[in-house]
Amino acid sequence: MPWSEACAMDLRIEFIKDWLTTHDVTGASRRAGVSRKTGYKWIARFRTGGEPGLADASRRPDTCPHATSEAVAAALIELRRRHPTWGAKKLVARLSWSSPELELPSVATASRIIDRAGLVHRRRASRRLPKTGGAWPRGDRPNAIWCTDFKGQFRTLDGQWCYPLTVMDEHSRFILGCDGHPNIDGKAVRTAFTALFRRHGLPEAIRSDNGGPFASTGLSRLSRLSVWWLRLGIALKRNAPGHPQHNGRHERMHRDLKAETTRPPAADLRHQQRCFDSFVYRHNHERPHEALDQRPPASEYAPSPRPYPERLRDPEYPSHYEVRRVAPNGAVSLWGGYVFLSHALAGERVGLIERDEDAWTVYLGDLAVGVIDRRTRRIAQPRNHPELSPMS
Repeated sequence: MPWSEACAMDLRIEFIKDWLTTHDVTGASRRAGVSRKTGYKWIARFRTGGEPGLADASRRPDTCPHATSEAVAAALIELRRRHPTWGAKKLVARLSWSSPELELPSVATASRIIDRAGLVHRRRASRRLPKTGGAWPRGDRPNAIWCTDFKGQFRTLDGQWCYPLTVMDEHSRFILGCDGHPNIDGKAVRTAFTALFRRHGLPEAIRSDNGGPFASTGLSRLSRLSVWWLRLGIALKRNAPGHPQHNGRHERMHRDLKAETTRPPAADLRHQQRCFDSFVYRHNHERPHEALDQRPPASEYAPSPRPYPERLRDPEYPSHYEVRRVAPNGAVSLWGGYVFLSHALAGERVGLIERDEDAWTVYLGDLAVGVIDRRTRRIAQPRNHPELSPMS
């Protein structure tokens, strides 16, 4: 059974006392139950450091050739303080760009360095949810799909509500816009998207949830905003109700946005927008992204080759279609009366074609948006089109 530290120390002191009295190393070693080599070692340590020198010395080596330098550790800690939501992978990747002359440690070592500095905040483990079917279609190139949503509203310190409207390219994770609005007014959202289309061009599709102003509870879930997108040749992709994971990349960005810009919120909307702008720049140009081989989104994104048309032309229809202009109240004149279609189609030029004796299909361009029952003068949504394609 091993000796405790106190017992080992007592034995060494007794050996030294015996040796000092007898000046016999062999006899003192035999009586202590140790070899003469150990006895001479204890004597040498006693001569150098007295009784304290008999204590066990640290076995840690004096030097470690592969140890992380103080400069590298300080750089990691400073970068973590500037970006408290970044993990060790992103910190090491970021330093590899900005300071290529540094000999960087492994991700595990970097994680231990920031942990020892007290910069790691433990989070409760989240419950893993079961998978909900096959893979959701994703954009395979820049501008194939833009994702948009309103991040949860909050109040700035002056009591003003802030509704952040976010737009991100799904493939590159490049944030195209993050604007704080006092409400979710559809006209303000259209103005924001007009600026984005002019700056970045038109995407092939836009993914959103089923809430306003992106969608409605009316015909084909169309809203004034989504009708405008269709007129621009942009397909509509909507998340399945109750499945925010279908827009998971966007939701993950929202988590970082909330952590870095709203805790605490800014003094007012103007200062809050500055926080949003700073976050967008860091996310697009500084933050390494694991799915992009630790490159920032700006290295992957390029503007769309489809320019924004400043004037939209009315859709054209074949000569055998009945063509009507939807009234401001969302109805069309038909069969000596009026049939209500949708407020979202107010002012739009639609085409109607007879499917059979009592059913007429309503088109917006080449997109079938509803079927009218002539007997009831009511319109129903066409079947089997969870996503709406753009007009040709």
